Amino acid sequence: MSDTNGPRALLTHIRVWLVVFVVCLVLSGLTAFPLVTELRLLDSALSGRAAPLADALPGLAEWIHRVGEGLEAADWDAPYLLYGNDWLAFAHLVIAVAFHGPYRDPVRNVWVVEFGMIACVGVVPLALICGPIRDIPFGWSVVDMSFGVIGILPLLHVRRLIKRLEAATAEVAAPGAVPAA
Repeated sequence: MSDTNGPRALLTHIRVWLVVFVVCLVLSGLTAFPLVTELRLLDSALSGRAAPLADALPGLAEWIHRVGEGLEAADWDAPYLLYGNDWLAFAHLVIAVAFHGPYRDPVRNVWVVEFGMIACVGVVPLALICGPIRDIPFGWSVVDMSFGVIGILPLLHVRRLIKRLEAATAEVAAPGAVPAA
């Protein structure tokens, strides 16, 4: 009978969570490239098949319409402004690549997970400071902050698993040794 809490099972569990996190990070990055098209589709949906949602949340529908118009205007008059959004998308993809290290060797590369946790925490003050400066409605800033809050949850879990893996592999390497305090 195999040990479901042994090092091999922990490693598998860590890798599954890392893959889920990376897939979400990549999807977040890829969806940032076609932002003008996405907002156009979302605005259209809120006046069409998703009209009940727009009726229930008129502020959301107005905000999506306003942002869509702004993006369309920027795309038409100053497309170079959207280049910054392309860099945002690229950054998501680059950060996702960094998680290959913990996938390969979680114990040695736990710092990448901790870096990701710091980045998730940093989303909150960024949204609270820059949101009002950029005239972003507070409710939307809350949505933005939720990405950091939701993102940190799997990383906290992965970090705990990595620490358990580290302890388990240290125990296997030196079964009679007393761990340092």
